[in-house]
Parts: sequence; C-alpha cells; structure tokens
Amino acid sequence: MSVPVITIDGPSGSGKGTITREVASTLNWHILDSGALYRILALAVEGQQVDWGNEVDTRKIISELNIDFQRDASGCQVIYLDEIDVTKEIRQEKCGTNASRIAKFSLVRDELMLLQKNFIKSPGLVADGRDMGTVVFPEAVLKIFLTASAAERSKRRYKQLKEQGINVSLSAVLKDILNRDEQDESRDIAPLVPALDAVTIDSSDLSIDNVSQEIIRLYKARMNA
Repeated sequence: MSVPVITIDGPSGSGKGTITREVASTLNWHILDSGALYRILALAVEGQQVDWGNEVDTRKIISELNIDFQRDASGCQVIYLDEIDVTKEIRQEKCGTNASRIAKFSLVRDELMLLQKNFIKSPGLVADGRDMGTVVFPEAVLKIFLTASAAERSKRRYKQLKEQGINVSLSAVLKDILNRDEQDESRDIAPLVPALDAVTIDSSDLSIDNVSQEIIRLYKARMNA
C-alpha cells in the first residue's frame, strides 16, 4: 500500500478518538473518525423520521449527506451536517446508541466503507472505529485494538460529556456503554473484535501519552523491520 494506514479499533470510551488525534498529530497524518460518520447518519435518519429497521432508505440517505470536517482555532475537530455544527449533538449517548442500531445493516456498511476509503491521503491516515482493521483497511501497516474496563470507560465518557455541558449520570453512561458493547460485539456483520494481527493495548491504567508513544514505537518498528 503506497499510503500507510494505522487503524485503532475498540469499544466505546476506550480513548480511540483522543489517541487517534495524538498519533496523527505526531506523524502529521490525516484522521478518519469512522464513528462520527455513523453518528451523523443516525442523526440524519432520525431527522428524516426514517424507520430504524428500514435498511434501504437508510442507505439512500448516505448519498445525500453534506458533511464537513473542520478544526477550530484550538485544533479541535468541528463537524458540520448541512452547514450546521453537530459536534456536540452526535456525541450524545442517544446518538451513539442509534449509530449502533444502523451499523448492523450490510448495505449501510458497504456504502460507508466506500466513503471511508476515500480518506486515504498522503502522507498517511490514522483511522479509528470498530472495524477499521478487520474490514475497511485490512492491509493497514499497523492495527491496534484499544480497550479498557467498562468502569474506566464510563468514567472517561462521563467526564467528557460533563465538559461538553451535557447533563448525564455516571450510572446511565455505564449502562449505555454496556449496551453498546453488547450491540457491537454480537452483530452478525463486522462485529467488534480484534483483527487477527492486531496489537491489543489495555489503556485502563495508561495515560494518553503512554498509549500514543507506544503506538508510534510500534509503527516505527514495523517500518524499520
């Protein structure tokens, strides 16, 4: 593969997004937040009042999506749908749960996979999600499966939501995390599992810098092998 790809898969709250941004920033690579695409689609499906079980109509919406990923003055990602800032809205627990509901559709996954592959750009791409290493980029030079305990993931998610001004209880976040895990791990199509050649990193007791540096070390070792 001419343009290198690092994939970072894992369950909700494992820190994929933060670690992806850190690694991409260090390498000066591009980012693919695949989870955001599913959440944006879920938001559009809800907005158009499409039945959650209607796979065909859900797929049709994908071609109509007007998505724009930008960065604000501080470098944080800002996501627009139809020129409306939906960054906070798509991070709400309800949107995440709905994203998991439509992620089980094969037609939707196939259509979004084509969109995701278009994110490969020089000098490289760091892609985070749940099936980046197993389905979307099986040829990736390095595949990471990032995990953490459900208790730790719920604490991180709770803190993140509070910082965004979203009112939620820790118990509700934990319940949602466990429900998401069940949905993602048990679906028939592209379930959440580590790629056979993935390196698993448990971030429960590790800092962002620890994890990011380890991934950079692994990548450099692969390139120098």
